[in-house]
Amino acid sequence: MNTDYQIPEPILFNPIKHHLGFIKEFINLNIDKSGSDIQVLTRDLKHLGTSVMDIYTGSLSIRNICFEAEEFLKQKDILRIDTYSLWAGINTDCFRIIPLSDGSQWTFKFHNNPQRFVHIFPARNSQHTFRVKSNTLKSALIYIIIIGKDLVTGYDLNNVRPLLGLSPVKDALDTEAILEMIEILRS
Repeated sequence: MNTDYQIPEPILFNPIKHHLGFIKEFINLNIDKSGSDIQVLTRDLKHLGTSVMDIYTGSLSIRNICFEAEEFLKQKDILRIDTYSLWAGINTDCFRIIPLSDGSQWTFKFHNNPQRFVHIFPARNSQHTFRVKSNTLKSALIYIIIIGKDLVTGYDLNNVRPLLGLSPVKDALDTEAILEMIEILRS
């Protein structure tokens, strides 16, 4: 993914999954390159996975989020992999919730990687966040970047979903969720 951001080690943070401001920048970057490599775009979007995610909508930049996370770790003296893993726990169900300066809550998990062992993402039901299904976000992104028309039709939507290996939308609730996501990304 060719993006203009730097996540400092030891933090692992995926802004295309968790930061609305970054997602909007990603859209603009890819619209500006319209007609370029669809395979690269679809590969990048497939990294969003298949489950649900929480997206941060607040005013903190990616740099500020990482800075505040790193400052917290320094203050607690858990910036080394051994001390952090003891604090956060190493099992998949282990995590800690930490508040940031804007009142948002962030999940800190251990990631078994010597360079990026502090996995952070917005906490569920936190202030300045909303939850979305991965396929809903992927569908909205591919629609806006490839089709981009104001009037979203089921035909256009179902024409771009196969690029991501997604079947056509048949359920009205799924269609409504995608339309809502498109509106959020356009606002």
